[in-house]
Amino acid sequence: MTRSRRRRSPGDVRAELVVLANRLPVDRVVHADGSEDWRRSPGGLVSALAPVMAANRGAWIGWPGDVMEECEIFEHDGITLVPIGISQQEYEEYYEGFSNATLWPLYHDLVAKPEFHREWWDAYVAVNRRFAETAAEVAAEGATVWVQDYQLQLVPSLLRELRSDLRIGFFLHIPFPPAELFSQLPWRRELLEGLLGADLVGFQLSGAAQNFIRLVRQRVGHKTHRDTVYLPDGRTVVAKAFPISIDTAQFEKLAASPGVQARAKQIRDDLGNPRRIFLGIDRLDYTKGIYARMRAFSELIHDGHFSVEEATFVQVASPSRERVDQYRKLRDETDRLVGHINGDLGRIGRPAISYLNASFPQSEMAALFVACDIMVVTPFRDGMNLVAKEYVACRLHEDGALVLSEFAGAAEELRQAFLVNPYDINGMKAQMLAAYRADPKDLGRRMRAMRRTVAENDVANWANAFLTELTTPRPAHDKHLRPVKRA
Repeated sequence: MTRSRRRRSPGDVRAELVVLANRLPVDRVVHADGSEDWRRSPGGLVSALAPVMAANRGAWIGWPGDVMEECEIFEHDGITLVPIGISQQEYEEYYEGFSNATLWPLYHDLVAKPEFHREWWDAYVAVNRRFAETAAEVAAEGATVWVQDYQLQLVPSLLRELRSDLRIGFFLHIPFPPAELFSQLPWRRELLEGLLGADLVGFQLSGAAQNFIRLVRQRVGHKTHRDTVYLPDGRTVVAKAFPISIDTAQFEKLAASPGVQARAKQIRDDLGNPRRIFLGIDRLDYTKGIYARMRAFSELIHDGHFSVEEATFVQVASPSRERVDQYRKLRDETDRLVGHINGDLGRIGRPAISYLNASFPQSEMAALFVACDIMVVTPFRDGMNLVAKEYVACRLHEDGALVLSEFAGAAEELRQAFLVNPYDINGMKAQMLAAYRADPKDLGRRMRAMRRTVAENDVANWANAFLTELTTPRPAHDKHLRPVKRA
């Protein structure tokens, strides 16, 4: 007779460090024999937090990736993973709707028009409450809780109502808009109050932190001074910039590996060994500026600055949110543009643009970084853009050029890149051409400086800086505050 195993509940977990994110840090793997397993997701956040979570009996709360899926709590690489179920309707309204059709365009300077639907907001509140209730069960007494990104902005206040003993941090990985844009949101006060449940609110850039402080003062009415908000209950909330980075050593090791070096050589051979290879790697998203950069490149060929034998462009566009109508339209527009450019400018065996609408493993990305001479990263707005830093980390010989949008967060650190305004096609053409014609000594000087920046400020330093700030004790303030008026 076999004894049935008791199903673990969140209350069985007592974690000293709890991370909440929209997704779990693992991906499901289906093997040839039909068996299933989990593997760690690629990405710097998981790499940075895995050691500290394993050392602190950490738990990660997130959605496993399939709607209506009931997953048990399980262990992976020393971390307790606590799945959160999401229904099909919640996926459509909370994730595709409010998170990605309301907040995403609003926080990216209205590159697309955001939609405001009350049903989407209700689903967003419901899912955020589920995350908060689970965290309240999972966290040990006095634990540290770190909430990640725009999908979970209500969690800090919801969790604080349930567990006032916790130290709560929040980090926003995307931009935070100025008051003029954020104020369009019908639920602007609710989101601000949601974030004020945290002790520390982190942003990619100091300007975003100041946007938040200004909005709290204007829209909620709390007293603020520099990076601090003073709450009537004696608590203070600090808003600061913590620019995220990458696992630099891991990318350098990958770029130096024989397999990646051999693949990089094969890529150049397959492309006909042109003088220069331009590269773009993005999610297929309307914020990334893919359409504009390919137009700029095609005009450089059309204007006679170089031929398709001398230069080619490799554009990797990973499929993204294909159920959202705006993304389907973008994919169709991009397909048509690539076809038009190659039909007009390409030669047999020599397309002007090699376009890949697919996702590739990290090793293939590293091979592309090694193989290509000029990386073009031109988003209309981006919180950071880690691809720019990954390219720099992989340039082991301190060569290559980075053409970078001044509206990407990475531009604050990688000042030696060829900076561009992605809305200015002529300006982008000029900088792409400057990178193409640049003297090797100038490129070496620029790349050395950028590589030093990326090495000194890697993702481990980012995580340590945030957690150190979060866990630093702060005494209650003694300021006399007037009651905040409700709108």
